[in-house]
Amino acid sequence: MGSLEIQTPYTSSRPTDLEKPIADAVEDDDVSPIEEVRLTVANTDDPTLPVWTFRMWFLGLISCSLLAFLNQFFSYRTEPLVISQITVQVASLPIGRSMAAVLPKTKFKIPGFGSRTFSLNPGPFNIKEHVLISIFANAGSAFGSGSAYAVGIVTIIKAFYGRSISFLAGWLLITTTQVLGYGWAGLLRKYVVEPAHMWWPGTLVQVSLFRALHEKDDGHRMTRAKFFVIALACSFVWYLFPGYLFTTLSSISWVCWVFPKSVTAQQLGSGMRGLGLGAITLDWSVVASFLFSPLISPFFAIANVLVGYVFIICVAMPLAYWGLDLYSARKFPIFSSHLFTAEGHKYNITAIVNNKFQLDIPNYEQQGRIHLSMFFALSYGFGFATIAATLTHVAFFYGREILQKYRASYKGREDIHTRLMKRYKDIPSWWFYLLLSVTLIVALALCIFLNDQVQMPWWGLIFASAMAFVFTLPISIITATTNQTPGLNIITEYVMGIILPGRPIANVCFKTYGYMSMAQAVSFLNDFKLGHYMKIPPRSMFLVQVHFSQNYCLDNK
Repeated sequence: MGSLEIQTPYTSSRPTDLEKPIADAVEDDDVSPIEEVRLTVANTDDPTLPVWTFRMWFLGLISCSLLAFLNQFFSYRTEPLVISQITVQVASLPIGRSMAAVLPKTKFKIPGFGSRTFSLNPGPFNIKEHVLISIFANAGSAFGSGSAYAVGIVTIIKAFYGRSISFLAGWLLITTTQVLGYGWAGLLRKYVVEPAHMWWPGTLVQVSLFRALHEKDDGHRMTRAKFFVIALACSFVWYLFPGYLFTTLSSISWVCWVFPKSVTAQQLGSGMRGLGLGAITLDWSVVASFLFSPLISPFFAIANVLVGYVFIICVAMPLAYWGLDLYSARKFPIFSSHLFTAEGHKYNITAIVNNKFQLDIPNYEQQGRIHLSMFFALSYGFGFATIAATLTHVAFFYGREILQKYRASYKGREDIHTRLMKRYKDIPSWWFYLLLSVTLIVALALCIFLNDQVQMPWWGLIFASAMAFVFTLPISIITATTNQTPGLNIITEYVMGIILPGRPIANVCFKTYGYMSMAQAVSFLNDFKLGHYMKIPPRSMFLVQVHFSQNYCLDNK
């Protein structure tokens, strides 16, 4: 621990010739081997900053509740509006500083805590409080989807099928799917949080924003906080045009303008109902929707996405639709998520499901087989390829490192951030084992005693959990190095459809347990990495994350 006393201050400047030997020595022994991390994350820590403050709990609970409610409310729009974590990051800063200015600083004792004293206002609003508030708020974004995935099952049963599900069954379903992944996320921390090469590009953006809002820059140049405010104001003003005043700017399909009466031109050029060839957008939200923002993803990941786009849109789709006319593709729209009959009409799904949420074979045979649009079908096919590629990529490129980390068990080389975190008490593994065990027991009880409502057998839960656990580590590594997160939503629904055909509710429950628990695990690991970079005590992270997961489930229900 003696090496922690001499800390390298944050700097983005290049060392001079006289400084190079010292800088190189520090780089070899202390700082991260990833350049982006060296330029973004501070190599210092102040363990005296208070984190368990009244301000943190008050603003965290309020932000979690508001974002959970608003995101669930707006999720039913045709074009859902997602209020992200960054909204709370920006809004909570002036509120926190205002609370620090007006709250009383009187210290008092609480019975049962011995001689320890507490205060509603322990000092200035600090960066660690701010980070924990944003992690609270992350429950309101639900891994970028805007709402809890399992709420969709309740919606399907009530709105789509016109049936009912009890409050208890719905609450347990939402709660267990949101919390299940947290158990194995904690067990995988040493593989995807502590290693320096697992750098999580998306997390660095949050680190940079926190430092811009809290740290003061020396000199007379424009501060990072001022630059951020100016950029935020300009982006807000500009978004009024493509977002509200002139929505055509979101997708300018000039090919459709040139050939307004050509069906083929509409299929090729439309950015909303076609392949979008030649379409131009002036809406940043449209650009960012493909890559979780190109400003975050590494260049090699962007290049891979571009190659995949060219192959699918310019080669596979035209060949399958116009060249080979696979499965009578021309009878259906080239781009659509709807289901169709053999004649090209929309399929009546509710007519082929009986009162027991099972496939009605006679009605199904009367309507005929279900058909997909070619783009929808190819998307599913390439989705399977993505899952297979994830396993092989991680096995070939990171298999040896994972094996070494498993054998070494914390004895490998550590960067400055891991060593700085060693001064805090770590989370005991049994906390995660206990949480995982309790969640599995509750989920099993749901599947056994309320099976008439969720339709999924108990072995389906075990199988879905096993799939999620197997894929969590490789998908976490992909996310930690590329900022791209493959999903299990396609493979899980396909597997359950093969094992237990004709059970739509059982299928979506299996899909949610298999996909969402993995997605939540990745989200929790991302938050752990944010806490790792910002030097948040691990036990504080655990309690905040577990609490906001439960709070989020209550808010959504």
